[in-house]
Amino acid sequence: MKRFFIVLGMLALMLSLSLVNVSAKEVTIQFWHAMGGHNMEVVNSLVDQFNKTHPGIKVEAQMAGTYDDVLSKTQAAVRTKTAPHVIQIFEIGTRVMIDSGIIIPVEDLGKKVARDRSFNWNKWIKPVANYYRMDGKLNSMPFNSSTPLLYYNKTFFKQAGLDPNQPPQTFEDLKKYAEKLTVRDAQGAVTRYGMTLAIYGWFAEQMSYNQDALYVNNNNGRTGRPTKALFNGPALVRFLDLWKAMVDQGTMLNAGAGTAPAQQAFLSGRAAMMFESTAQVNNFENGLKKIGSELGTAYLPLPKGVKRGGVCIGGASLWVTKDHPEEELKATWEFLKWLTLTEQQVYWFENTGYFPTTLSAVEAAKKTRFFTEHPNYATAFQQLLIAKNDYATQGAVMGSFAAVRKTVEDAVEEVLSGKKTTKKALDDAAAKVDKMLAEYNSLYQ
Repeated sequence: MKRFFIVLGMLALMLSLSLVNVSAKEVTIQFWHAMGGHNMEVVNSLVDQFNKTHPGIKVEAQMAGTYDDVLSKTQAAVRTKTAPHVIQIFEIGTRVMIDSGIIIPVEDLGKKVARDRSFNWNKWIKPVANYYRMDGKLNSMPFNSSTPLLYYNKTFFKQAGLDPNQPPQTFEDLKKYAEKLTVRDAQGAVTRYGMTLAIYGWFAEQMSYNQDALYVNNNNGRTGRPTKALFNGPALVRFLDLWKAMVDQGTMLNAGAGTAPAQQAFLSGRAAMMFESTAQVNNFENGLKKIGSELGTAYLPLPKGVKRGGVCIGGASLWVTKDHPEEELKATWEFLKWLTLTEQQVYWFENTGYFPTTLSAVEAAKKTRFFTEHPNYATAFQQLLIAKNDYATQGAVMGSFAAVRKTVEDAVEEVLSGKKTTKKALDDAAAKVDKMLAEYNSLYQ
């Protein structure tokens, strides 16, 4: 009789497990991102690791084009109720995403939907989290964060009689170094420029923040919607005047719009210095090796006598769309939370050059001597960590940011081509931006 009850119990247990398996339907999460090339492979690797270690949840990653593409495709998908659960949006889309009404802040997802009491909301590097923290809460999960650096070719420095361990620190230094690094042939034609720079609005923003200057009013849009552009002040005027003078002098290659031409000029040895994202450290280190050169990195220079504000993070973060069943939102939280773990953060950082976004990942990288062996990554961190904690370095947020950035880029082109003076070009651009801000803000009154 005892054996009978044991067998009966085992059958009941098997039946119970069978029912559980039937009811435990796999939850699928759609993840749209904008990482192409090598970085897409890293993203796919992370997703594969998550799927292998989380039975019951399947994340389907899809490269959906540029950040703008991801945003526009998501808006279209929301209308047809087919929106992905997670989308990667660049930092300048923050205000639009919050205003869109289609997202649930990640802090609400973790606390209210998943009811996760164990998650540490102070785990992030402060300058990174500060950008995405609006209205007292974290709206999106920091993911691929970066800042600009001064990159330079150490080998060219040595050839020009410059100390490769003493990069330029001021605008005045930058101009003098570029003069020495510029090489001309017997006919006077430039064969190597001292510097190059893409006409990319992000650099204008960063050079303003670095001088502790606000880009728009209402504390960069942090204490109220911005209504007036401030980028036409002394900080950006000083930088564009320097840029224009170096181009006119023939020591700075005007690489035009888009970052690819300037990157190629630096990698091919046609230019000795440039500003670029920290995400290019790995690419530039490997690229300069191919031409027999060594890479150096330094903080962004400042005008002499101007105190440093600091750089603001760029890159992108992960947003969650809200209209999904609760079990799918909970699974989404599990995926996002997993991405913040130290092991994943270090893997992401070491394979892409983007910052790890958590404090524990930075400590882990220090213990492995990664920064000692890769000092160019250390430069990026040190520059970020010395930034002042104020509204300027927190970075601007505004609803028309992409159009504002393009307007400033147009102004830069007008200055470099000699069509307008720096002050005139920036004043005209500021007037246009004021109208853009008013139009956008009118939608939310």
